[in-house]
Amino acid sequence: MRKGEFVFTSESVSEGHPDKVSDRISDAVVDAFLGLDPYARVACETLVTTNRIVIAGEVRLDAKKCGPKAPMLKGGKVNADVIEKLARGAVREIGYEQKGFHWKKAKVQVHLHGQSADIAMGVDAKGNKDEGAGDQGIMFGYATNETPELMPAPLQYSHNILRLMAEARHSGKEKYLEPDAKSQVTLRYVNGKPVEATAIVVSTQHSAKVDQDDVREIVRPYVQAVLPKGWKIPENEFYVNPTGNFVIGGPDGDCGLTGRKIIVDTYGGAAPHGGGAFSGKDPTKVDRSAAYVARYLAKNVVAAGLADRCTIQLSYAIGVAKPLSVYVDTDGTGAVDEAKLSKVLQELVNLTPRGIREHLGLNKAIYRRTSSYGHFGRAPEKDGGFSWEKTDLVKDLRKAFGAR
Repeated sequence: MRKGEFVFTSESVSEGHPDKVSDRISDAVVDAFLGLDPYARVACETLVTTNRIVIAGEVRLDAKKCGPKAPMLKGGKVNADVIEKLARGAVREIGYEQKGFHWKKAKVQVHLHGQSADIAMGVDAKGNKDEGAGDQGIMFGYATNETPELMPAPLQYSHNILRLMAEARHSGKEKYLEPDAKSQVTLRYVNGKPVEATAIVVSTQHSAKVDQDDVREIVRPYVQAVLPKGWKIPENEFYVNPTGNFVIGGPDGDCGLTGRKIIVDTYGGAAPHGGGAFSGKDPTKVDRSAAYVARYLAKNVVAAGLADRCTIQLSYAIGVAKPLSVYVDTDGTGAVDEAKLSKVLQELVNLTPRGIREHLGLNKAIYRRTSSYGHFGRAPEKDGGFSWEKTDLVKDLRKAFGAR
């Protein structure tokens, strides 16, 4: 993000947004397979529309390792009944019990099949060959010191508004709010730091029992609670459901697909994106695992005080273990040489697919929780969730550069 004075906008979407419903279902499938076999392979895509859920993709599970605990398989094939139950459970957790989309009434189709033998052969470790990347691609990680989470402020505030509203809805505090919602926050920056909100947009599905003025006042306290102390809501640029009523929403209003909110999932446009989605993919897919480790490295660089902002790019080729490149850019804010920083980071963390998974402990059922409100800027959890948000490299980084 450039220096000087400018305005910048990021958006978020709630767990009930159609695309996020799809992400939640796909990640529920990933977790189910990894919960049985930590080395299961999953590439799951989900489509949701009016009372219909379609799940497709490729999977691989070692049934011998799972033994009688393998309900995912039936006659050597994926058990569609179990997958259907997972999908309905995910929709129920979100809170959809509407005429046009209901966790119990929606029709569910399952089209999951075995992983391609050609892909498996190129990716699997064998003999002296280390495990290769599950696909080619470029992945980016980013961190900035403009928020405590070391995330871009417009995106973090957008996520937080919707998260607070969802918590109030689930608790029963806000009985007129429905699951589908979007937010957008525009901030003014001076010398690279956010100083005020210049526009805020929140669109939320709601009960027909309330009008637009009611919805505006329901939303207001959640926006104010998120803004930094002393900041005010810009009343002339505070838009709540600007198109009018938002009663019909969710998959009944728009079709949803896995992987369509990649900017919401990452840095809100404040940093480059490699183009790959995360949800529905097991951690052998570098689209997911390498993006996580890139964030981990960038966050530790900023947390160590070596830069105010840091972007890291990794690149991989399918079937090849080592990254083809490790690029570091501190956007003119760095206190150390970027080439040396790249070398030190590679010495601290093994950036092969296997090395990433082992360092961050990714072969666990920890992905469903990532499917909404961003994959980054979250607190590390005791069971290994959001392990890529740890700052345990800070001491080693400071030592490598003689910093205190």
